[in-house]
Amino acid sequence: MSSDSTATVFGTAQVKRARYAIAAVFTVHGAVTGSFATRVPWIQEHSGVSAGQLGLALAFPAIGASLAMPLAGRISHRFGARNALRGLLALWTLALVLPSLAPNLLTLCAGLFVYGASAGMSDVAMNALGVEVENRLDRSIMSGLHGMWSAGALIGSAAGTVAAHIGADARLHHLLAALTLTALGLLACQGVLDLRSEADEEPPPRFTLPPKSALVIGAIGFCAVFAEGASMDWSAVYLRDVIDSSAGLAAASTTAFALMMTVARLAGDRIVDRFGAVRSVRAGGVLATAGGVLVVLSPGVVGVLCGFGLIGLGVAVVVPLAFAAAGRSGPNPSQAIAGVATITYTSGLVAPSAIGSLAEATSLVVSFGLVTVLAFGLVLGAGVLRGAERKVADSVPVPGGVVAKSPSEG
Repeated sequence: MSSDSTATVFGTAQVKRARYAIAAVFTVHGAVTGSFATRVPWIQEHSGVSAGQLGLALAFPAIGASLAMPLAGRISHRFGARNALRGLLALWTLALVLPSLAPNLLTLCAGLFVYGASAGMSDVAMNALGVEVENRLDRSIMSGLHGMWSAGALIGSAAGTVAAHIGADARLHHLLAALTLTALGLLACQGVLDLRSEADEEPPPRFTLPPKSALVIGAIGFCAVFAEGASMDWSAVYLRDVIDSSAGLAAASTTAFALMMTVARLAGDRIVDRFGAVRSVRAGGVLATAGGVLVVLSPGVVGVLCGFGLIGLGVAVVVPLAFAAAGRSGPNPSQAIAGVATITYTSGLVAPSAIGSLAEATSLVVSFGLVTVLAFGLVLGAGVLRGAERKVADSVPVPGGVVAKSPSEG
């Protein structure tokens, strides 16, 4: 939606309720991802695809998301932010059932395309509303919101692990999860801010290239998500193949990384409010770089585990702050957020395969040397997130509520 909509006045209590509502939306969104991820082996077996075909199919969520995300701003413009989020989130939660229904590769790719498209559009809509709430509260909440997403993913994956352990049919599991999460999502959407565009406001384009500001901010997000994706997908393999650890310790590395990410994001808002976005990301880059050095140079399990933990700690707040900066970078926050989201989704898609290809040509140690270099990029490029720094002048109290000034107000 246009920045002009940020001049809408809401009561202080209403804005505070909206904060908890949008946090619940993030949790529901993350729970869908966690529910899906744990049943991928069942989906592969049911659809009868090979490992290579599965890898191809798993590219389609990112393709769908990248193509559909620019539409989120137009949908919000037409229906209002609350109605748009309500519809897009319901589409996302219900799309959970599609991959488990696929009987072959073609239908699996189609189902995952829709799954990714609905994920991307709802992602843009909820991040745009998150930035709006942050503007009105005049304190950082985006890191905590993404922490709630991570918590939702952990909840969804835990439920999925139980379902897989008892041998539940993924079609039934995902149907029940989809219905439950749809109901919870619709309930949560009742409390989000009901922002609407002005009657004479031009609708955003259906498809457009990301604005230049989003490309610059997205580059920082790319570095963080690359390190995140590489660590999530390859940490267990690294411990097994390079350090020769036990299977249990190897698996624990992924869990430790995810938990560090979640905890850091939930605590990140206080750090950002105290030190600012730029210094927080720069310090995070130092931690992630140190973690990468530990992973590459440590000869034992403890050092490598600590290294992956530091990478998770260091990159945790970068993406939330990138979305916050994008939401304040121009006259069309949804368009800028969609641009940053497209870049970060692409990074998440590229990272696992890039690490694998480089490891095959050289070694996993060299691959994580690349991760370390990209982590250091956060230290060098943190300054582009100055847009995530909030100033008192950007948000002024008015009788009976809070109003955030738009850029056009000076």
